[in-house]
Amino acid sequence: MKELLRCLMQVQNLVTLILTVAFLHLAISGRVAADQFLTIFSVVIAFYFGSQTQKNQLS
Repeated sequence: MKELLRCLMQVQNLVTLILTVAFLHLAISGRVAADQFLTIFSVVIAFYFGSQTQKNQLS
C-alpha cells in the first residue's frame, strides 16, 4: 500500500490522474464532445505509458 501511494505521488502520475478525472467530468457534463475527449485522453495515456516504459528500460 505504501508503494502504491509513493508511486501515485510522483508528479507525472498525479498529472495523469488529474487530467483523467477532469476530462471525465467535462465529458459527463457535456462540455467536451466524445471525440475530443478520446483524442485528449489518448495523448495523455500514451505519454504516461511511453514515459513509464522508457523509465523502466533505463533502470
